[in-house]
Amino acid sequence: MSLPTASPAAPVAFSRPLAVLILLCMGCAFAGNHVAARVAFDDGAGVLLAILLRSGGTLLVLAGLVLWQRQSIRLAPGAWRWQLLLGLLIAAQSLCLYSAVARVPVALALLVANVFPILLALLTWALGGPRPTARTAALMAMILVGLVLVLDVPGRLAASTEVGPQWLLGVGLAFCAASVFACALWITDHRLSQVRGSVRSLLTILVVFSSVNLAGLSGALPGGLDLPQSSTGWLALATLVVLYGTGFIVLFMSVPRLDMPRNAPVMNIEPLATLLMGWLVLDQMLNAGQILGGAIVVGGIVLLTWRKAQPAPAVAPQPRTGAVRNEVAQGD
Repeated sequence: MSLPTASPAAPVAFSRPLAVLILLCMGCAFAGNHVAARVAFDDGAGVLLAILLRSGGTLLVLAGLVLWQRQSIRLAPGAWRWQLLLGLLIAAQSLCLYSAVARVPVALALLVANVFPILLALLTWALGGPRPTARTAALMAMILVGLVLVLDVPGRLAASTEVGPQWLLGVGLAFCAASVFACALWITDHRLSQVRGSVRSLLTILVVFSSVNLAGLSGALPGGLDLPQSSTGWLALATLVVLYGTGFIVLFMSVPRLDMPRNAPVMNIEPLATLLMGWLVLDQMLNAGQILGGAIVVGGIVLLTWRKAQPAPAVAPQPRTGAVRNEVAQGD
């Protein structure tokens, strides 16, 4: 009697130290993408131009991989409308997040946008999913307290100066990015979970690229396709394309071996890496209270998104931070 052989479709997982190192590097790459975007925006580049270059470069590489693997891009008839909606949501998330980065400190925008796990848990509950447990609710409250500190609400209430419209708009756009991303994750997990991740990613990026092109050609966002004024802006655009594309493709190729349910919270290094890079590159620095709030937000999100660390807790499904970024191509 022959012994059963292992399925070739089940790749051997990386050791945990290597998986954590890869995810840390990818988190830093995504952070660098946002810092580079701010450099380009400060040099006059339009938001749509940055998204167009980023999604176009990733689309070319991903299309090549899907063709090389000879994967079919056919979807079930009922799945096409959800796939289109997913792509439009990711396009909106990218536009909102980059627009926020152009107006407020990059780390602040990323910290506000990273409250999407709270919104996803609430959305899942509202749409008939399980109710968040007391632990989940406590972590949500903890994240919100940290967010109040990050936004320096006490200091701004005590200050005699009026809050600028750019600050309010930037924070609002970052929160909008978190909201639409939570909706995108819900659709991914509940309406498109049977679609292969690589195909879903390719079609999502295709919709993002097409919709951004349409928005640019129609003039829906004045100045969205403005070119940088110097070589600094062009270098920043090239950097964001390379950093985002590298992070996306490495995750795309490595995610089956990264044990994402266990290791995905490592990707929450991104806001902290953004804070450091924003200080080094842009001379953007949050005050001590905001840094404390950022640590609280990141710590709460890590605990909230940590999956399968405890036996069968009855909590609302939480986003697989790194895996979902790979599958739907966030414009984190």
